Amino acid sequence: MASAAHIPPRVDVHSHFLPPDYRQALLENGHEKVDGMPAIPPWSPEGHLEMMDVCNVSKSILSISSPGTHIVPGKDDLGQRLTRHCNSYAADLKKKHPDRFGFWASLPLPNVEAALKEVDVAIEEGADGFGLMTNYHGFYLGDPALAPVFDRLNQVGATVFIHPTKPCIKCANATSSTAETTDALPFGDQYPIPMFEFFFDTARCFINLFLSGTVDRCPNIRFIIPHSGGVLPPLYSRFTKFAHVIPQSIQLDPLQVRRQVDHRFYFDMAGFVFDGDAGGQGQLKAFVEGYDIGHSRLLYGSDFPFTPTAAVRAFADRMRDGLENLFDEERRERIYEKNAVELLEVGKMKKVSV
Repeated sequence: MASAAHIPPRVDVHSHFLPPDYRQALLENGHEKVDGMPAIPPWSPEGHLEMMDVCNVSKSILSISSPGTHIVPGKDDLGQRLTRHCNSYAADLKKKHPDRFGFWASLPLPNVEAALKEVDVAIEEGADGFGLMTNYHGFYLGDPALAPVFDRLNQVGATVFIHPTKPCIKCANATSSTAETTDALPFGDQYPIPMFEFFFDTARCFINLFLSGTVDRCPNIRFIIPHSGGVLPPLYSRFTKFAHVIPQSIQLDPLQVRRQVDHRFYFDMAGFVFDGDAGGQGQLKAFVEGYDIGHSRLLYGSDFPFTPTAAVRAFADRMRDGLENLFDEERRERIYEKNAVELLEVGKMKKVSV
């Protein structure tokens, strides 16, 4: 493996952590093979810092991955305890290593009352924004039930990092305390959920944020969409212009959607955004060139530790070559570091009393 100096320095906005109590709760509540993966990956602060040194990561913004911190439908108390544990743990890491770590705080959704309280505590503890799942036991971001939380995030000017999770459907008349769900997995447990269902749920969440009116209603929120938008590219024109063909459907102004994407949305590059050794070919090129997504909208992501250190480094080498085929050096520097640094600065949240 070549020296880390051979790859550009980067800020990692898609980087996970698994505190001890959280790991134990996953094991005790049916998530020992989380999302159909073989096992929960090992994680420690020391191991994370080692990955950062190997992959020339100057700073990692930590977040909890799927299934989030509300890990059992209806168990609101457990969700609150895990959320507080994870956010407190991340805040302590940031205090110990302020130049190396930041964090997107978790929320115990769909428990709206508890989430509203946690927003204020997390801001006091120094959260850089909030890391939300695409859905919480079938309550997708944009659901009217979650509107008070988004109104609060809008009030404080939050950055929201979105992470995919298992697609599911909430049963009729479900509430946060009764949240019975049905898995929306046509293949059952035949394939690991992150293989492709994560991408579908990312696009589903993105579209619902617009169709529900949440993006319009909350102009002060900035969003980070993972994995270069998932399967969003072929759906983008379809959902923005559907009403032009079927007038009875929900009306969207494609120009307004485009303005919002260009000014309030970012897309991280975690995962298989480049296709092997084919230079700049692959998912990112299709998105960037197909929809003219500017370099200022792109951010680096490692997906550590669910992507282990050796794979993070291999992806970094591939990304170095791929980005050289798509962008000049100045734009690459912005993608790797400067976009994230500016986002973290402009995204400093206001402490607003309610």
